[in-house]
Amino acid sequence: MPRPTSGGHREPRPGPFAPNGDPVLAARFSVPVPPSTFVRRPRLTERLSHGVQGPLTLVNGPAGAGKTLLVADWIAAEGAGDRVAWLTVAPEDNGPGVFWTYVLESLRRHGLADGDGIGSPARPGEVDHSLLTRLAAQLSRREEPLLLVLDEFDRVGTSAEVAEELQFVLRHAGDGLRLLIISRTEPLLPLHRYRAAGEVTDIRGADLAFRPEETSELLSRHGMYLSDDALSALTERTGGWAAGLRLCTLAAQGADEPETFLKDFEAGQSTLADFLLAEVLDAQPAETQDLLLRTSVLEQIHPGLANALTGRDDAEAILEGLQRANAFVEVIGHAWYRIHPLFAEILRVHLRVRHPGLECELHRRAAHWLSESGLLTEALPHAADAGDWELAATRFVDELSIGRMLTGLDCEHLDALFSRMPPDASGPAADLVRAARELARHDIDHGVEHVHRAEQNLPAEGDPSSPALRLSCALLRVLAARMTGSADRAEAAAGDVEAAERAIPAESLSRHPELPALMLTDLGSAQLWAGRFEAAQATLSAAAKVDSGPETALPRHECLSRLALIDFLNGWPGRAESHAREAVAEAERSGLPPEACTGIAQLVLGAVAIDRDDLDAARTHLDHAASSTLPRDPLVSAELALLRSRLLLAKGHPRAALRLLGEHQRPTALLEPSPWVNDQTALTMAVAYLAEGRPQAAQEVLREENAAGPESVVVAARARLATGDGAAAHDLLEALPAGSGEGPAITVRALLARAQAADAVGDGREAQRLVAQALSVARPERLRRPFLESGPWLRRLARRRPDLAQGHAWLSASLVGHVPAAGAADPAPAPVTEPLSEREHEVLERLAQMMSTEEIAADLYLSVNTVKTHLKSLYRKLAATRRGEAVRRARELHLL
Repeated sequence: MPRPTSGGHREPRPGPFAPNGDPVLAARFSVPVPPSTFVRRPRLTERLSHGVQGPLTLVNGPAGAGKTLLVADWIAAEGAGDRVAWLTVAPEDNGPGVFWTYVLESLRRHGLADGDGIGSPARPGEVDHSLLTRLAAQLSRREEPLLLVLDEFDRVGTSAEVAEELQFVLRHAGDGLRLLIISRTEPLLPLHRYRAAGEVTDIRGADLAFRPEETSELLSRHGMYLSDDALSALTERTGGWAAGLRLCTLAAQGADEPETFLKDFEAGQSTLADFLLAEVLDAQPAETQDLLLRTSVLEQIHPGLANALTGRDDAEAILEGLQRANAFVEVIGHAWYRIHPLFAEILRVHLRVRHPGLECELHRRAAHWLSESGLLTEALPHAADAGDWELAATRFVDELSIGRMLTGLDCEHLDALFSRMPPDASGPAADLVRAARELARHDIDHGVEHVHRAEQNLPAEGDPSSPALRLSCALLRVLAARMTGSADRAEAAAGDVEAAERAIPAESLSRHPELPALMLTDLGSAQLWAGRFEAAQATLSAAAKVDSGPETALPRHECLSRLALIDFLNGWPGRAESHAREAVAEAERSGLPPEACTGIAQLVLGAVAIDRDDLDAARTHLDHAASSTLPRDPLVSAELALLRSRLLLAKGHPRAALRLLGEHQRPTALLEPSPWVNDQTALTMAVAYLAEGRPQAAQEVLREENAAGPESVVVAARARLATGDGAAAHDLLEALPAGSGEGPAITVRALLARAQAADAVGDGREAQRLVAQALSVARPERLRRPFLESGPWLRRLARRRPDLAQGHAWLSASLVGHVPAAGAADPAPAPVTEPLSEREHEVLERLAQMMSTEEIAADLYLSVNTVKTHLKSLYRKLAATRRGEAVRRARELHLL
């Protein structure tokens, strides 16, 4: 035996030995060398460089997170090897004597401490405090601090003695020592003190996780490249776990199509599974292994839920221990935990091997526990995975959640979930869910069929499940009535909704603001289709006042859009524009996807733009509406066809407008006709016939469709005027009731028609008065289109009375005809040698719009040479040699 020294220490053995007699293993002092494929991540190395300026740095994360290589690479890159002592800790270092022997040997081997003045521990299980004092004193005298790196410190992490002694040395070494601990768990050091003082730098598992761009670099170092979507998917699936990414990459290198391979990669049958099962699962006690396997079916784990799955009551302690040990379990707040997604995937495969058939039962237990805890959204997928569709549908309806199939952030998720429900799932709840899915897709036939079947099987009034079922059924009946255009059925179903609500606690209803929002929006839409504008306006205004939130964003957007349409149909373009822009803002503010939004707000904005003669803006709005509209919405498709026809008319294409209206699909047998849609269609056709010079056809279409209302009277009067029957037109217009509440867009057209009729019967003074009144009414709304629709008579009147246009700069002189300078002569222009053809008229109109030859050709779908031929003919007939001269002559001849 070696002789004891006077200081109480034994003389060192020849060669380094630990106090337990084992030789010191030199390999534990070597700094690992990162492979050539290692990805350096500046965001982490910068934190290390900052961290070692203070006393303590912790790199803490699960197995395979890349902790060790991160620090080793940083040491090499910083060139810090001459002031770093590295020690890879082993389980036997739990004995303080062994641990400090290795620490001292590491310092000596790196030339960072003089061992002669410190001594060595004499016994494996303890170390003299005086030795630690000498070590701290020697380190405190260093001019430049040394960095002690303790890798895999979790192997002695449970030793309170080692932690206390390490804290003593770190505190008393002062600026002479910097400590960097690499561990799967947090050390037992008094970290709260260091954190409170800002003297610790933490690099945790979340920090170590790879980001997509870092995944891309890792793959490129292995000669592999993926699309951005594939990179994001791989990073998400692995949780950015370094070892998982590397093992996936190595597995995919031999594949013909790496991207497809990684997408379909079965983690449960791979080296990934071997790694995690060996490093994490098999290292746990039997109870912990059982909990991990059973809870792998969950996305989030609560101790109570875990106990329901295991049948024990030890989940809280086990989950806390796994989280502290960084065993791929992390806390996500409020006592909820999550298993690393890749680890959970592997555990599920292992569960099926160990316990065949158990997975379905676990899902059923989870569904019941979550449902009873009020977590319906989380319960539904488990009920579906258990095949318990009766539970899923019943709980869904009982919780008044049927409206979530129709609106809200998770409607697509719910649609996908219940799409798996088999046809043999029976009962009124299942039928109501099916009905909601079909109606949300605008499949009216199947949706109505499922509603009727559910209605036939509703339980009796006294049944506890009856109120929720009856409310859901009535709500879907309102929606079905809206889709079939029946205001009567919608109003009856809305009454049933209100009756069912009286049997449901107010607290339950308050949690579902989407229910009244949907019911009122659907009811108001049905009333709008039926032409009950006042009732629709009241109903939709009430819907707009329902509490705002993600669940009510879509119905609020829809009801504001429909209020805008009512304003426009009543002749109030300014109000319509305001409501439409509010609807668009609601959609943008709530993040509604374009495909979910109704196109009505854009249609209204397009309609207002047409009335203001801003045709480019109108076309943009209509194109937007066509791309964002809900499929097969009769209100949207009807209004879109009408406005596209009006746009064609405004551009001078009456024949194309008539063709479009003729091609527009008539309502299906299930859809009740809309009186105002029929009226608007007849009116637009009549205006198109007038533009073609066919007033008799205009009168005929108005008679056939029995069009009613002031707009129909105005168009009918214009048709009579076009046939030269000014007296009949005057009588028609005089019969219009005064002050009936129409807005300026309707009023202006009526005033202009009255003015034309007065002019036709020789009352020029009255005609001028009415035109002046029309200009005054139109100015606040900037309504230009009614004046353009009035035809040549208005231009002739403006030529006689140029003062009419004074004070109306918003309405350019070209819209009411050329106004000559005061006192200028007005010689009669020479007539054209022969009339212009219809195509020449179309080319002439585009000349007046300053369009180039190429633009005219594109707009009329003609070749450039054909357009040039028409231009030559125009110049000859108008006795002109240039474009400007041709346009001026055409205006003088009232051809424009």
